Amino acid sequence: MTALLKHPYMQKLLSLRLPRQHFAVAGSGPLFARGWISDPGDIDVVARGPAWRIARQHGEATPAPYSDVQRLKLFGGQLEVLDGWFPEVWSVNKLIDEADIIDGVRFVQLSVVIATKKRLSRPRDVEHLNIMEAHGCRT
Repeated sequence: MTALLKHPYMQKLLSLRLPRQHFAVAGSGPLFARGWISDPGDIDVVARGPAWRIARQHGEATPAPYSDVQRLKLFGGQLEVLDGWFPEVWSVNKLIDEADIIDGVRFVQLSVVIATKKRLSRPRDVEHLNIMEAHGCRT
């Protein structure tokens, strides 16, 4: 098992036994998966169909703060599972189907991370955009 998959947050995600073809890690997760940051803060997961139905068995869905989607905060907030990711910009199917696969887990494309972090523009997002630029991403 890789260091990425051994991380406690990833272990919690994998413990849900979501079908891997039906979810993708978003937020800062793609940077963490590449080793560009050491602490993702939490793991944001975009889930559809079977993965969303399984995740809902583990918590109460509430409205997400930044978009018209539902989210589940699991494991004390260390894991957030959402049924979409800024649906006014991306379809959940596109995000998941076009995701990069790292260690057998889907992670949304870096272009999605850049667009999301530019949109939110919180201090941590600006820091992550700088890190991505240092790794050759055009931000």
